[in-house]
Amino acid sequence: MYPRKRLSIKSATVAGIAASALLGFAGLTLNPAPAKAVVYCQYVEYPVGCVARAGVVLRPRPVARAAVRHNAGGNANGGVNRVGAGR
Repeated sequence: MYPRKRLSIKSATVAGIAASALLGFAGLTLNPAPAKAVVYCQYVEYPVGCVARAGVVLRPRPVARAAVRHNAGGNANGGVNRVGAGR
């Protein structure tokens, strides 16, 4: 059997730096161009900077309301008062 030649620390460092430089150069070269997409409005000025479509009537954005829970604090498991998981 032939003795296996080991990679020295210096050559491994140089190879790592070369690979990093190559990947960095590839990242700069293959940088995507910014998209020129048009975002249409769903409501008046929402989202910000949107474009209104022709013929679409825009309304004000609805106001968020708090959820109303009926019988809050009442018996939530169907009228059976037992300890443990409700079935």
